[in-house]
Amino acid sequence: MLSFVSAVGSVVLGTLAHVGGVFKLLVQTLFWLVIGPFKKKPPSRKNIFAQMVFSGVNSLIIVFFVALFTGIVLAMQSAYQLAQLGAVMYVASLVAVSMARELGPVLTALVVAGRVGAAITAELGSMKVTEQVEALQSLALNPVRYLVVPRFLALVIMLPCLTIFSDLMGMLGGYLVGVFNLNINSGMYINITLKFLTLKDIYTGLIKSVFFGMIIALIGCYMGLNTKGGAEGVGRATTVSVVTSFILIILSDCVLTGIFYFSNM
Repeated sequence: MLSFVSAVGSVVLGTLAHVGGVFKLLVQTLFWLVIGPFKKKPPSRKNIFAQMVFSGVNSLIIVFFVALFTGIVLAMQSAYQLAQLGAVMYVASLVAVSMARELGPVLTALVVAGRVGAAITAELGSMKVTEQVEALQSLALNPVRYLVVPRFLALVIMLPCLTIFSDLMGMLGGYLVGVFNLNINSGMYINITLKFLTLKDIYTGLIKSVFFGMIIALIGCYMGLNTKGGAEGVGRATTVSVVTSFILIILSDCVLTGIFYFSNM
């Protein structure tokens, strides 16, 4: 019994320590994000743009396929049920609202977490175990300022952009099924989509994507900067980073959906 209590206590204390570490990293990141531009040597724009290209532009292909096929599958599955009610035409609104509010931001965040979050952890983890992070500190360069801030800023900016692209591709997939398989008139499909898709549906998904970008950047950077144990430790930290990001994305999505549902936003 004592060993069980000790194990549970160890897990709880370890979790709290990680939560505190991530929160501390968030505070430091926000500090350097605000103070950095006023310093003599802020992070170079070239580095920030390079991270934006890596996390955003280079993720377009995989986001395209995931969103397009999700829209196709969603349209086919919903059409099967709506056909029994004689309301097949409303496939358009169902796909549009589902992609904008939920599937677009969540699926995009999961894809980016698996691709970019893992890469961030592996890169910073390799720098940590080879003592490159300590070399930056010996040169009076803050690791958070030069390693975390560009990645954080890039993900916060690019994930909403990818979400918009994902929404459009998902709607395109629904359009292809609706027009060429369900024989819905093209103009009617577009009109129904625009009629039921509101501004609230769009900005709730974008707000979610901003939080998801913060989660991916913070978890990836935190795990990378706290990597130990050489190459094996890098692999372990990368796995934990991706799994943790997935869990936090789903959890935060649930919380944010509840906030939007019970509020007038």
